[in-house]
Amino acid sequence: MIERRKRERIEVDEVGYVFGDGASLRCRVVNMSDQGAAIELLSKRYMNSTFKLMLERDRSIRSCRLIWSSGNLIGVAFQELW
Repeated sequence: MIERRKRERIEVDEVGYVFGDGASLRCRVVNMSDQGAAIELLSKRYMNSTFKLMLERDRSIRSCRLIWSSGNLIGVAFQELW
């Protein structure tokens, strides 16, 4: 498989929350770079094309754009840092 990412992702195992439209969902951030992340959801579900991600450890919030999904895994690109 050809790697298409511009930056290498670092493996992490962090609790996070995806939120938007008045609801939040606990998740696990599998890997990330300064440009995006792979996120594991508790179950396969529909995701909006844009949403926010908050990391539990440091409470940082990032605006995300959904790039891909496969089962309960999703890939996102960060739109901006807060």
